[in-house]
Amino acid sequence: MSGSAPPVISAARARAVLVVVALALMTVVSAVSGLNVALPSIARDTGATQTELTWIVDAYTVVFAGLLLFAGALGDRYGRRPLLVIGLIVFGSAAVVGLFTTDPQALIGVRATMGLGAAAIMPTTLSVITTSFAEEQRPQAIGVWVGMAGGGAVLGLFGSGILLEFFSWSSFFGLNVVLAALALIGTLAVVPTSVDADAPRLDLVGGVLSLVAVSGLVFGIIEGPTRGWGDTLTVASLSAGLAAGVGFVLWELRRRDPMLDPRLFRIPAFGAGSLSITAQFFAAFGFFFIVLQYLQFVLEYSPLQAALALLPLPVVLMPVARNAPKLLGRVGFRVLGPVGLVLMAGGFGVLSFLETEMRWPLFVGGIVLFAAGMGLAGTPATTAITASLPPEKQGVASAVNDTARELGSALGIAILGSALNQAYRSSMAEAVTALPGPAADRALESVAFTQSPEISRLGDAGQRLVAAGHHAFVDGVGTAVLIAAAGLLVAALTIWAWARPTPHPAARPAPRDEARTDADRGLEHAHD
Repeated sequence: MSGSAPPVISAARARAVLVVVALALMTVVSAVSGLNVALPSIARDTGATQTELTWIVDAYTVVFAGLLLFAGALGDRYGRRPLLVIGLIVFGSAAVVGLFTTDPQALIGVRATMGLGAAAIMPTTLSVITTSFAEEQRPQAIGVWVGMAGGGAVLGLFGSGILLEFFSWSSFFGLNVVLAALALIGTLAVVPTSVDADAPRLDLVGGVLSLVAVSGLVFGIIEGPTRGWGDTLTVASLSAGLAAGVGFVLWELRRRDPMLDPRLFRIPAFGAGSLSITAQFFAAFGFFFIVLQYLQFVLEYSPLQAALALLPLPVVLMPVARNAPKLLGRVGFRVLGPVGLVLMAGGFGVLSFLETEMRWPLFVGGIVLFAAGMGLAGTPATTAITASLPPEKQGVASAVNDTARELGSALGIAILGSALNQAYRSSMAEAVTALPGPAADRALESVAFTQSPEISRLGDAGQRLVAAGHHAFVDGVGTAVLIAAAGLLVAALTIWAWARPTPHPAARPAPRDEARTDADRGLEHAHD
């Protein structure tokens, strides 16, 4: 069946499809948020350093982001349903291994394999929606999809929090296994097969370049605080990532049938929507990574208490996301998208004043602003991307949308985690001078070590070190959220300038008249 038209399915089956792909989406999103709850427990039980904790989270998102475009093209060519099935099997199998893994380095490998499965899952979820629902029904279906992304984050948070209240941190992987199994059963039962009969050959070179670009940049950013920014490996990694990124763009421009045509970003709604998604997930997942450690390491909350502290987030995010399509129809993406990002930035500005003791009005106020902003910005950005391309290119649209999410997540975890690590190490440098060399190094590498029995045996000196660790970690949190706020404000201004209401003829990338007409129709729809 060609991807040029949506499959003919009943309204009831379309709703069932939406439920299944939303569950699959929640499965891959919860794998990030849920692990964040477990990080302090992992650090205490395995001795993982702050850098290793960052890698345990980001190995998943690096592979995920680096392979999404290639996976989207794979689904277009060979079928979205088979790709979804394979992805769920790989993801679930890796999670089973994670149940029995206790070494930090092995956990990084497990997470990378789960990212491989997730890369096959996520592109199919949105493209299945866009090829199963009529055009007039898509914005509402996409709104549900966006809300379920938030729902997946919430499920991961609270599911892991509850499990860790009664079991070890490895039980988090059991949640991944159950969700993947349920999504697999649902996929086999109701999801139709859709393919693009005219899909081009797979772009292996482009796939490798995209993976090297993402992994190179993230490796350098994560390792910089510990290895040093002038370290040969750090510089080489960052350089390789940048070179691969440039090489990817040049390679795709030369191809007759590119995996991702860079000229698509000259369509204002497509480019601005992609930037908005990247900025949102850069800030959101970087924040999840640091705030759950703050709540447990500094405030000494249990995993469940830490998850419950974030309850205002879904309470605000999900209803706002459901109603965002109505506002989009009234004011357009150019207004609603930047407003959402500015609200998110305001929330992070408030959260930059966090201290070593909980200040509930400040904490809840910041979370509410952040959640409302993300709810407003998410659906308009995704709609702008998907509406900019014709039905037969929805695999590309969904892959770009998902890549923007995961690239933003990977960079957010890496950059905000790196900022946290750098600020923590700088603040702790003087406090650890009285410790023996190996102990001083471990205290610099992880705040978890300052709370270990080895430090508690030092008496008053140990208590002073614990307090210093708390203050140093809070300094890192403040630095990280201000970086996130600055990035969101820059993105908001750029989107407002970029997503102009009327496209210039030069912004039309496709050489054929009919393709230009499709893009123009999508652009007009995105700005309705």
